[in-house]
Amino acid sequence: MGNSRGGKTGNKDRGGENAPAAVEKPEGGGWKAARTWVAGIVGAVLVAAIGVVFTAWFGSRGTDVIDRVSGAPPVTIGHVAVDADERDIALREPVTDPEERRILLGARATEDEQQALLTRHQAAVIDWMNITVVLVGNRSSMRIVDLRPRIIARKSVSDGAYLKAPSGSGEVGTVELRADLDKATPRFVTAKDPGVRYFSTKQIDLKRDERVTLSMTISGTEAYYEFDLLATVLAEERAEQLVINGPGGGPFRLTGGGDTYRSFSTPSSLGGWAPMPAAEACELFPKTRKC
Repeated sequence: MGNSRGGKTGNKDRGGENAPAAVEKPEGGGWKAARTWVAGIVGAVLVAAIGVVFTAWFGSRGTDVIDRVSGAPPVTIGHVAVDADERDIALREPVTDPEERRILLGARATEDEQQALLTRHQAAVIDWMNITVVLVGNRSSMRIVDLRPRIIARKSVSDGAYLKAPSGSGEVGTVELRADLDKATPRFVTAKDPGVRYFSTKQIDLKRDERVTLSMTISGTEAYYEFDLLATVLAEERAEQLVINGPGGGPFRLTGGGDTYRSFSTPSSLGGWAPMPAAEACELFPKTRKC
């Protein structure tokens, strides 16, 4: 009988061959896959929820934040106009330069040339003027809590030249607000209640893209005034100020009537102004002309 050898013999299958070693499955493999699947579902739900929340926030407040960060004002100026039709105007100095006299007469002069001439001579409407301003909301919610004229310069009334309006002086139309620059602290009031400052009891609420049109009559008879309009706007409990300038970006100009004009002009058939006949000037200003 032969002796057996010292090593252990391998397992044999029924055919006598060695069977392959069994592969041990890691514990919890199914649970790991389930956790991955659940995590994916939860992540998708969170992303969707965040998207909904962000969309709602952006729709209500997000654009406000972007506008504020970018420096955009809470209200924008949609339109500014001075109704100077049928309003006499005065210049600080007479027009003596030959080229400027050609422009003043209107001979082959464009509207831009005439406007530039009037600006150089600080043309001002006499006694009162109508201003129309359109403001547009630039936040989801904002409030105009104050608006007032701000005087930049005050000088003696303009007496350089008197330019008569093409159709004579008109009458003041019905306007919402009015202010007197001759007062120590000019403020807007209404014709119905001139003793109460308008913005002390009322404010103007606007939402994004909403518009409000302000029609204002500004008067001043004691001096020559350059002024702008200063609006105080409240948005998200934060007050900001907005400066409203006249058409072209310069100040509004208003002057009281003078009695020492050095030249007189009347509407010209060429579209400008021609020297006023002496008889007409005497009729309008008998003391000035010593008629």
